[in-house]
Parts: sequence; structure tokens; C-alpha cells
Amino acid sequence: MKVLPFTMLVPDDKSVISEHVELPYFYQYLHRHDEWQITYIKRGEGTLIAGSEMHAFRPGDIFVIGAKLPHLFKSNPEYFEAKSERSIAAYSVYFNSNGTLGPLFSLPEMKMANSFLAKNKHGFKVPFGYTQEVLKRMITVHEASGTDLLFAFVKLMVSLQSIGDHVIPLCSDLYSSNVSEHEGMRLSKIIGYITENYNSQITLEDVANVAFMTPQAFCRYFKKHTGHTFVSFLNEVRINDACKSLISGEKTDCISGVAYKAGFNSITNFNRVFKSIIGQSPRAYLDTYNSVSRVNYIGA
Repeated sequence: MKVLPFTMLVPDDKSVISEHVELPYFYQYLHRHDEWQITYIKRGEGTLIAGSEMHAFRPGDIFVIGAKLPHLFKSNPEYFEAKSERSIAAYSVYFNSNGTLGPLFSLPEMKMANSFLAKNKHGFKVPFGYTQEVLKRMITVHEASGTDLLFAFVKLMVSLQSIGDHVIPLCSDLYSSNVSEHEGMRLSKIIGYITENYNSQITLEDVANVAFMTPQAFCRYFKKHTGHTFVSFLNEVRINDACKSLISGEKTDCISGVAYKAGFNSITNFNRVFKSIIGQSPRAYLDTYNSVSRVNYIGA
């Protein structure tokens, strides 16, 4: 899975790019670009790969992706089925604080905005309580033109700043998005192999072979560039899959079926790892999700 450099086509009359897409599935290649990206998921489910981290996404989610961070919205497998009638829809806003907007971001009044972006350099997920306000500002940017576009963009930045320390980081601060193209390709190949084979019994030796390294050298390399051990990263990928299975309504006979589907061969180990990552047991997680869903349904 190579990281593709992606050049945004900036219209002559705009310094902020916005788009609304409706497609069978999301762009399916790991890529990065100089612009920050703010994406609202209107329709679609899958996994966001952001640097060395994985995040499930579903309708209503908003993600802010840092400049130059390798990322991929990976649609669920059912979106690629031959007779699938599923589709995705999303709003995105792109901006380069060091490009055409550089003069704006160099103003004293934008000092707090610069500090906020620097503090969250890899990006973050917008907490649920802030999504409606951020979405409203995104749509205003999408519909604006001329000087109104700049005013709308500044208001969007203010709405993001209001989140403060409540942001949900997309990627560890230890991850470096400034890796060379060669290292980016190697890391992407490693992460791609893990995300495509996590539900089988892959070993440290298997992944080290993909990277053409000894297991010992691979462990040092992977920890340095991702902040994860191989086992901790693999476990997070598997738990991410398990969470999606638990709340998707898939016809799994029981929680043990979810565990084995995600690649665990021991229900005891699955329960332990799930609680260490999510903070609660699989059953409690499912009960909490169902409870919140009922409240939202009643209030709709």
C-alpha cells in the first residue's frame, strides 16, 4: 500500500477548497497532501487509517486530518461487492495554512488558531457534542464565495478552536508524518499487510519478512515510527473490527463469534484486550451503544 502524493487543484478564485462527493466507495488509496482536511461523513461506514492509527467511521462523524498525514477512508468490504447498491457521501474542506492562506494565518488575530493546529498537528476526531456546529460552518464555507468565503472559513476555525482539549487525537504525537518517501512506502506496506491479514494468525516473523527485516530490527523500527509495538497495533486493529461487528447487527451467534472473526483464538484474551483498549467489556460496550441508540431514536 504505497502512500500517494496528492495534489489538490485549487481554483483561481478560491483559497479554501470544498467539495461534496457521492460515490460507490471512498478513494481507496493511502495518500497525503499539503492541505489540512476536514471531512464530514454523511453516508458510509468503514475504517479511517490515519498515520499509524485506525478509527471506525460512520454517518455523523467529522474528522480533521493534519497536513501531510498519510490517510485513507477504507470503506467496508460490502461496498465493493459486485451487486452492491451502497454508496458514500461526504463534505470536505481543504486548506493550506502555509500556502495561499499563509498571510491570513500570519495575522496576530490568528495566533490562537496557529497554536491550536500546532498542538493537534496530526488531526483529530470532532467529539459528538461539537459536530452540528462544525458541520453548519462547513456547509457555509461550501456555499460561500468571494470575501464571504474567508469570513465563513474564519468562523469554521473558531468553531474548531472551541473544542479545546476535548479533541480525540487521530494519531500519536510520536508518529512522524515527515518520513521520506521510501520510509513512507515501507510503513504503508507494513500497515497495509496488517490491516489486510489481521483476522488470520499473523506473527511477528510474518510482518518482519514483509519489511525485509529481522524480527528484532522490525520491533525497533515499528516502535520508533508508530509509537506502537507490533502486538499493540495488531490488537487495536482487531478490536476496531470487533467494535464494528458488535454494533453493526451482523449475524454473529455470540460475542465469541465476534472475537474469532476479528482474529482472536481465545475469548478470555479477547475480553482482556477489549477492556484494556475500550475501557469496558464487550457486553458493556454493546449495552452502552444500544442504550445511546435508543435515546437518540426517541429524541429524533
